[in-house]
Amino acid sequence: MKSRFRILLISNSTVYGRGYLDHLEEEIGNFLGPAKTILFFPYALHGHDDYAAKVKARFGAMDYSVESAHAANNPRKAIDRTDAIFIGGGNTFRLLKALQDLELLEPIRRKVKSGAPYIGSSAGSNVAGPTIKTTKDMPIVQPRSFDSLGLVPFQISPHYLDPDPNSTHMGETQEERILQFLEENETPVVGIREGACLLIENGAVALKGETGARIFRRGQAPVEVTPSTEISGLVGGPDAS
Repeated sequence: MKSRFRILLISNSTVYGRGYLDHLEEEIGNFLGPAKTILFFPYALHGHDDYAAKVKARFGAMDYSVESAHAANNPRKAIDRTDAIFIGGGNTFRLLKALQDLELLEPIRRKVKSGAPYIGSSAGSNVAGPTIKTTKDMPIVQPRSFDSLGLVPFQISPHYLDPDPNSTHMGETQEERILQFLEENETPVVGIREGACLLIENGAVALKGETGARIFRRGQAPVEVTPSTEISGLVGGPDAS
């Protein structure tokens, strides 16, 4: 039985020189298909109203209707009635804490498991994995745990930056931090470069977009992946149950 999960995990919502979600407008439209209503979760940023207005304007230009969970009388009921879910970027710790405090993780998980499209961008992509342990964000607040939605069996590391051989910066690179994660954990990590995304549907995991990704697995050399590559054999796919 193939998984009903339909998930689009975006590294970043804006690429240099272009507007909000412009680089993936066609991909998002194809992904959402017949969906008309989107429930947006703005909790990764402090200014919920401004963030929601930005998302409503962008998706409104694509003929979608957006409701923000922070303005809903009952966010859990709003999850039940929406066609699709979008969780935006910002600070991953703040986002996860809000989802935990509002008891929204399980309702979102149920909705996506039923077949509703899920779009995550940056922090919204981070929380789609088993934990947020591979986020680049500072822990500005403390969630009760690092466990997140677990929609996919691998970790996400958005905004992935390759080490610069000419840099004089002596701090750890993103690759070094991911390798440290794998010293303590078994879960594969997908470092998604800006401009790229992962499309998960029909049990497959495909890298899409304009750039590539790097896959890290414990005890194995990192694997470079180019767009249009199917990677479930490297990282696993969503549970079909």
